[in-house]
Amino acid sequence: MNDGPDAVDLGFRTELSRFDWDDISLFLTLVRHRSLSQSARVLSMTHSTVGRRIKGLEAALGTKLFERTAAGFLLTDSGEVLLREAEGIEAHVAEISAAFGGEAAEVGGTIRVATMEALGSLYLAPRFIGLYERHPSMRVELVTASHWINLSKREADVLISFPKPGGHGIVSEKIGEFALFLYASHDYLDRYGMPATVNDVEDHRFIDYIDELVVISAVRWLSDVLRDQEITFRSTSLVAQYHAAIASMGIAMLPTFVAAADPRLTPVLPDQIIVKRDFWLSVHKDLEHIPRVRLVLGFLKELIAENADFLNGTKIGG
Repeated sequence: MNDGPDAVDLGFRTELSRFDWDDISLFLTLVRHRSLSQSARVLSMTHSTVGRRIKGLEAALGTKLFERTAAGFLLTDSGEVLLREAEGIEAHVAEISAAFGGEAAEVGGTIRVATMEALGSLYLAPRFIGLYERHPSMRVELVTASHWINLSKREADVLISFPKPGGHGIVSEKIGEFALFLYASHDYLDRYGMPATVNDVEDHRFIDYIDELVVISAVRWLSDVLRDQEITFRSTSLVAQYHAAIASMGIAMLPTFVAAADPRLTPVLPDQIIVKRDFWLSVHKDLEHIPRVRLVLGFLKELIAENADFLNGTKIGG
């Protein structure tokens, strides 16, 4: 028997007609959570039931859908084919629901949002309460990472990033921008003085990334404006850099969403030194029409738009 992805692709539409929606929903849940125990909690089942149902689906289709790895359950080539079909079914179910008035019903379910560590931890996390208050049935999983998140492999449903991501089938939209300024603690400035010009910063100490460990080059923002500075503290974590600046380790280049609202830090030369980066909101094309995904995409756009002046530095520089 040929059980490769091409053979599976030809037969899936026929085979899927024999399964009910619960089989497809269970499959999608395991894809998105990669764990039997997490999927079981979402589905209110035991993990053994989830495992048994997945094995039954594989047996019925005559192909292996998942590989169990240290990173969790990952899709095989055949599983990738089924995923495309299953997400198509999910989208059609949503369209039917909307056509018969279901759009007015409460949107719920779990969605995984990925972003960079500081944006996720310091800006998005405390604001997701706004989504929950409007839609109590929604559940958010926030993935923070310093590396690229692969939407094609369903490492997340939605990605908000600084550079525009690549990848097959990824739909991206620029939704705004943010500014970065130099920040220092009051104690640091009392000790070393506030620079009056760009030339004055040559004698100051700085905080930055560990250059050889930078994965996404867009975070090399300090080098956009200054060269050959004395770096007294380095970290792969922007949150760690932020706390080092508060502790007077040096001057740090920090985004508005990290430092602008913190009274312990003061902008340094905000009229002379500023860096800008774009916000990109991305989703796989197979997911963008699913109601809960559309809901979160809209929420994130709104969150950036309503705080545009704060994020882009209008209220800080100038």
